[in-house]
Amino acid sequence: MATYLDFESKIEKIQHEIVSAHAIANLEAVEKYQKELEKEVEKTFGSLSDYQKLQLARHPDRPYSLDYIKLLMDDAYEIHGDRAFRDDPAILCYIGWIGGQKTMLIGEQKGRGVKNKIKRNFGMPNPEGYRKALRAVRLAEKFDIPVLMLIDTPGAYPGLGAEERGQSEAIARNLFEFSATKVPMVSIVIGEGGSGGALAIGVADKLAMLRYSVFAVISPEGCSAILWNDPSKVETATKALKITPSDLLEHKLVDDVLDEPLIGAHRDKVTTAEAIKTYFLESVKALRELSLDEMLDQRYKRLTAVGAYSEK
Repeated sequence: MATYLDFESKIEKIQHEIVSAHAIANLEAVEKYQKELEKEVEKTFGSLSDYQKLQLARHPDRPYSLDYIKLLMDDAYEIHGDRAFRDDPAILCYIGWIGGQKTMLIGEQKGRGVKNKIKRNFGMPNPEGYRKALRAVRLAEKFDIPVLMLIDTPGAYPGLGAEERGQSEAIARNLFEFSATKVPMVSIVIGEGGSGGALAIGVADKLAMLRYSVFAVISPEGCSAILWNDPSKVETATKALKITPSDLLEHKLVDDVLDEPLIGAHRDKVTTAEAIKTYFLESVKALRELSLDEMLDQRYKRLTAVGAYSEK
């Protein structure tokens, strides 16, 4: 059964009317409600607040990395473990083909249902997950395979064990190593990009975001708790943090915003997967036209430009 958010109540009501009309084979009513639905979708999704976009980024039905892997990759083969401690299910590493292009795909996976969410640690990687990602990228570099990274995490796991095993070092190591990796690298935020947990697989030649994704240094809940000690300030914090794709594009923190269906990726996974595939293949093609030195220099300039300013 589809899940509807609070601001989608009118859309939910019309959808139920369409189902009822179909049940009694009233095609005239179906057509009427379809037109109403189109108008309501444009009205609702044409004026979303930042907090509503955050809700869509966290939507329980939103496609996760594994959903896109199944839609995008042919002959996908999963790579397990960091060869040091264990396999972290919160990070997925697959090698396979996307549109005829051999690809190393790395993604963060939240999991569906209680049992799977616990298995995936709610999409919060431990240091061994980031080390697995680094191992996969080094393998891709060895065989000259482009890398696609899908970001979707509330943040790196802050538990005692993770800190004991070097969480901050694992993230920092990825930032350092990925900045000089000698293959094309593309990173896309498909849902929630949370702090260092997202940055650890966000260093790339191209960083893009889906229309209803977010990227933040801290969750709005954490921000409102620290600044105001008031959970009711979450919407205010969301707006102040500037975490939406349009805000980040304006500040040149991301390169592109990918269109997903107006009503959300969770209602048309195939179209969204196609947008990701097209962007990745076009980016790889453009990067392959550069020499290795040009590509690395362009990546270095892109990364060091973040936070730069000039006095007028």
